[in-house]
Amino acid sequence: MQHNAQAKRQWPITAHVTIVLLLAGLAQALSLAWPFDGAFKGNAQGWLQCASLAVLAYNIDRSTSGLQAFVKTWVFSLVWLAGSIWWLFISMHQYGGLSAPVAGLAVGLMAAGLALFYAVAGGVYHAVCQTGVGVLPRASAFAAVWGLAEMVRGTLWTGFPWGAVGYAHVDSLLQHWAPWAGVYGLCALSAFIAMAVAAERKNSRTTMRSTQIFAAVIVSLLGYTWVTSPSRSGNEASLSTRPLSVTLLQGNIPQDLKFGEGVSLALRDYKEALLSSTSDLTVTPETAIPLIQQQMPEHYWSQLENHFSKGSQAALIGLPLAARSEQGQLQYSNSVIALMPQPTPASTASYQYDKHHLVPFGEFVPPLFQWFVRMMNIPLGDFTRGDMAQPSLQFKGERIAPNICYEDLFGEELARSFADPENAPTLMVNLSNIAWFGDTVAIDQHLNISRMRALELGRPMLRATNTGATAIINAQGQVTQRLPSAVQGALTAEVYGVHRAITPYAQWVSVWGLWPLAGVAVLTLLVVAAMAHALRHGQRRFGP
Repeated sequence: MQHNAQAKRQWPITAHVTIVLLLAGLAQALSLAWPFDGAFKGNAQGWLQCASLAVLAYNIDRSTSGLQAFVKTWVFSLVWLAGSIWWLFISMHQYGGLSAPVAGLAVGLMAAGLALFYAVAGGVYHAVCQTGVGVLPRASAFAAVWGLAEMVRGTLWTGFPWGAVGYAHVDSLLQHWAPWAGVYGLCALSAFIAMAVAAERKNSRTTMRSTQIFAAVIVSLLGYTWVTSPSRSGNEASLSTRPLSVTLLQGNIPQDLKFGEGVSLALRDYKEALLSSTSDLTVTPETAIPLIQQQMPEHYWSQLENHFSKGSQAALIGLPLAARSEQGQLQYSNSVIALMPQPTPASTASYQYDKHHLVPFGEFVPPLFQWFVRMMNIPLGDFTRGDMAQPSLQFKGERIAPNICYEDLFGEELARSFADPENAPTLMVNLSNIAWFGDTVAIDQHLNISRMRALELGRPMLRATNTGATAIINAQGQVTQRLPSAVQGALTAEVYGVHRAITPYAQWVSVWGLWPLAGVAVLTLLVVAAMAHALRHGQRRFGP
C-alpha cells in the first residue's frame, strides 16, 4: 500500500487521464493527413485537430500544479509527434542499417525531446493563468504559448517543424488566414479555439463589457481577413498571359537501389524522359541523377546540354555537384541545374540552385554526432549550404524558384525571395525524394506542407518527386493534378505564374521573419499575466 501511494505521488496524473491524452495525441497526428484507405485518405482533418487539442486544453486548464500541466502536455505531444514522424524509423532501419530497437529508440527519443517544447508551454500557461482569469484571456494565453512552442521547434537547431498543427487546416476554414499569418498563425489560432471551447467557466464576477469588446475585436479581425483573403480572391488579374507547359517526372527508383543497381536505371530512364519531353519545362526529382558530372558516362551530360541548348525548352535536373574549395578540398552540394536554350534578354544564361536548409545526419553532421552517423550506411552525408535567398530562374516570362526536399517546410525562408515584389518568384518548384520513408503517410503529409506554402505565398507549387507526391498545386493551395504514388510516370500540364500580387504574410515575413508573430505572442502573455496579477491583488476582474 505504501509503495502504491508513493508511485502515485511520483506520477502526477492518473492512468485515466494518461490514456485520454495518449488517444488525443494520436488523433492529432492522424489529423495532419488521414492515413487509412477510403474517401479521406491523405486529406487533412482540421476538425479532428481542433477536437484533439481541445482535449489537452481541457486537461491542462484544470491542472492543479505546473508540474501536472507540464506532464499532461508532454504525454500528449509525445504521442502526437511520434505518430507524425514514425516513418523516420524506415530510413534509419531499412536504409540506414540501424537495428530495429535502436532505430525505434532514436525516433522515440526525438519525439520525446521535441515534446519538451510543448510541455514547457503547458507549464507556462498554468503559471500565467492559475489565478482564474477569464476564458478569452486564457484562450489567448494558450494560443501564445502554443504558437511560441511551434516556432521554437521549427527554428531552433536548424528546426524540424514537420507535423505542426497548422497543416491540418490546409482544407479547413482556417486556411483563409494562411496568407496573413502563415502556418504558425494557424497553429496559434487553432489553440485559441481549442481553449476557448474547453476552458473551465468559473463563476466569477466580471466586467462583461471588456469581454464583449475583446470578442468583437477578434471576430472583426478574423472576418476581415477571411473576406479579403487572397486564397478566396484567386489573384486572376495577376496571372501570366500565357501558360507554361510543364512535365514533372516521377522515376520511382527504389531507395535501396538508388546509389547501387538503380544508378544505371536512373541514368537511362531520366535521359529518355528528358529528351522526349515536348513541354516548355521538364523537372526531375531531387538527385534524380545520383552521380556528380565527373562520374557520369562519357557524353551523357553533354548530350543533354546540347539537346536543350538548341531548342526552346528548359529542364531543371536534381543532382549532386562537386567543386573544389579555395583550400583545394572537394565539396559537395545537393543542387538543381537548369539546362537552357541559348540565352535571350528575357532568360537566364545559366542557372544553379544549391540546397540551403540541409537535413541533419542525412546531409550534414551536427557537432558531437559523428558516432551516430557512422552507425548508419547512408551515402552523401555531408554537403555545403547554398544561400538562403537565391535568384529565381527566368524563363519564358516566369521567375521560377526551386526548393529541395523538406526546404518547403520553412515558409519564412522561402518568403525571403519575396522581399522585392518586382523580382519575386511567379512559380515555385519542389524537387524531392522521400523514398527514404516508403509508401507511407509521409508522402501526403509533405503534399499538404507544399499546399500550405502555396497558400502562404500565393504562388503555384510544382512538385517533382521520386515516389510521390508528384503534383501541381495552384496559388490557392488546391491540388489540380497528381500522379499516383509509388509508380513511374510523368505529369504534364499547363500552369500560370502569379505576378505582382504579394500576400500579407510574404510582405511582413520577408522583411522581419517570424519576429512579429513571436512579439505578438509574448505581448499577449504579458497582458494576460498583468490581468492575473491585478486579479490576485483584487484590483479588477476580467473575463466571463
